Amino acid sequence: MTGTLTPRWRAVGLQGAGRGVGGGCSPGGPSVGEVRYARAVGSSVGEGAPVVPALARESGSRTSGRRPGKRAVLFGVTVLLAAVFTYLAVRGVNWHKAWRALERCDAWWLVPAMVAFTVQTVLRGMRWRSLFAPGRRPPRRPVMAATMIGYLFNNIMPARAGEAARVVALSQSTTAPAAEIVGTVVVERAYDVLSILIIYFCASPWLPHESWSGAAAIFAGVVAAALAIVIWVLAVHGDRPLRFIVRPLGRLPGLTPEREAATLAEGLSGLREHRVAVEALAWSLAAWMTASLWAWLVLLAFQPTFGFGAGVLVTVAIGLSNLIPSPPAAVGVFEAAGVAALAAYHVSESAALPYALVLHVSNFVPLVVVGAITLRYAAKQPRLKGRGATYT
Repeated sequence: MTGTLTPRWRAVGLQGAGRGVGGGCSPGGPSVGEVRYARAVGSSVGEGAPVVPALARESGSRTSGRRPGKRAVLFGVTVLLAAVFTYLAVRGVNWHKAWRALERCDAWWLVPAMVAFTVQTVLRGMRWRSLFAPGRRPPRRPVMAATMIGYLFNNIMPARAGEAARVVALSQSTTAPAAEIVGTVVVERAYDVLSILIIYFCASPWLPHESWSGAAAIFAGVVAAALAIVIWVLAVHGDRPLRFIVRPLGRLPGLTPEREAATLAEGLSGLREHRVAVEALAWSLAAWMTASLWAWLVLLAFQPTFGFGAGVLVTVAIGLSNLIPSPPAAVGVFEAAGVAALAAYHVSESAALPYALVLHVSNFVPLVVVGAITLRYAAKQPRLKGRGATYT
């Protein structure tokens, strides 16, 4: 059951926030951005639905004075971040040696690496679905389709716009309320960070000790404390804090804070229900360990003597680097993190950069191609008009 992402809308405002590892191995900050609701041409009030960015353009002169400024700032920040991290990735690189390292790459290792990459992408989709409360979970097919659409927009737009895009895609192809989907996306980002830190500290005895390990330990404590506070607040006060958060939605037609708070609370089942939390954490750990396998198999094409721990460290470094805002596809950020991780194994920048580039390309190309095909297919499907709470 899939839905359409129709371009026939009069207005849309959509901004993503947070980060994730490029291509499905990527965690981000626990914010998914702002989704404004638009009304289809010829539809009555209340029938609107959010629209994926770039499929529609806002009309009218009321906001024309503000948006170019915001876009210019966003574009400037994106270019600056890409330039800074690209410099960090390529400084000290001997381009002749880098090209020789690329020529010596044993491309056959990329075959099992792409199998592992495909598996970890599916695991991430299943992890997202597991964050819905039992009995309210959307079907697997639209969840995977929305996941791929989200990866597409994460790779072609800045500031993790794909997080909002997949909320839109799933809300249009299923009867899941948008507020509940947003809740699952927020919790998913928290599980990404938690999984990365669990894997890192479990593997740390076999990893080279770096200066940033102390900072990672402090960050782990902060994340654990924040999650504990959120869980305690939800356990003691129920959905009352959520009603306060969504109170501004009461100004929008057809929306009530009580209803939106209730649906958002359902989306936070991964923090409220032990069964959902355990299942989601298991999916998340499996996805990140498979991502480490992918990174290691690609590394074997360049450095056949390295152990699995190198793949784990590369995955952890890329995952943590994605906590900062980044340009589309994490250009520069991805490469800088990969080079920094291999520096712990005394791999020179000239040898590490080709590996990071191949790893990034093996992440970028499949997600963009499959995501574009999925989006095109979804655009041909009839959009669900119901917004009930029935699931399959």
